[in-house]
Amino acid sequence: MNFYKYQALGNDYLVLNPAEVGWELTVEEIKLICHRHYGVGSDGILWGPMATNESDFALRIFNPDGSEAEKSGNGLRIFSRFLWDMDLVGESPFTIQTASGEVVSQVHPSGKMVSVEMGQVTFDSAKIPVTGPPRQVLNETITVACKDYRFCAASIGNPHCVLICDEVSEQEARSAGPLIENDPRFPNRTNVQFMKVLDRNNIQIEIWERGAGYTLASGSSSCAAAAVAHRLGLCDSKILVHMPGGILDITVGEGFELSMTGPVVKVAEGTIEEEIFR
Repeated sequence: MNFYKYQALGNDYLVLNPAEVGWELTVEEIKLICHRHYGVGSDGILWGPMATNESDFALRIFNPDGSEAEKSGNGLRIFSRFLWDMDLVGESPFTIQTASGEVVSQVHPSGKMVSVEMGQVTFDSAKIPVTGPPRQVLNETITVACKDYRFCAASIGNPHCVLICDEVSEQEARSAGPLIENDPRFPNRTNVQFMKVLDRNNIQIEIWERGAGYTLASGSSSCAAAAVAHRLGLCDSKILVHMPGGILDITVGEGFELSMTGPVVKVAEGTIEEEIFR
């Protein structure tokens, strides 16, 4: 099967076109393809384009553990760039159907920057979901390894837990992230962001991604963290999100609609040999 590898701020995905593969991938095949020693290596697989009557294109997103993600900001930017490289889209906006609904994407001239309208964020416990009584999940407390964190939960089609911190570090994301991801109050597990507010227009985050682990950057995580910072009155509506992989530009609309702009780089394309599956 052919593969097309891209990275967006260090978050790398493989695009696999179902028309070129010819069969549905199993969980074990996804794990193997994404494995950095036994496969090609990636933070996930973008399975598309697929036929749809609802949007211009349809996309499925798989994590390296084989689970399916509802949405990925970096993944959507990468998939948009792939469509542009294949001459399937130009520089006009187009729609992509995901497991959590439709988004609008636009590739900028030269293909190196892509904007995606990610949809509306919600803090509603029933929609994220978070266990307990119906409520807006804001400024609650979670205790991990004897440490108390103040957090807000949000969804932009996939679940997020944003922790408000004085300082953030990779070490803390790696140690506390998996415990929060699998906390029973998040029945579908959750993505985790450790967020430090730098000023009215800048935040810094470290990310533990559901189904993928520690990651250098995440588009949906950037959107969730920016939405929380704005919802708490800590930041204005235009926010630069600083991550180890780089910076994303997020705009929070009056109704908490989120738009994201950031870079995409094509890394490689090639063929996955049948031999790796034996």
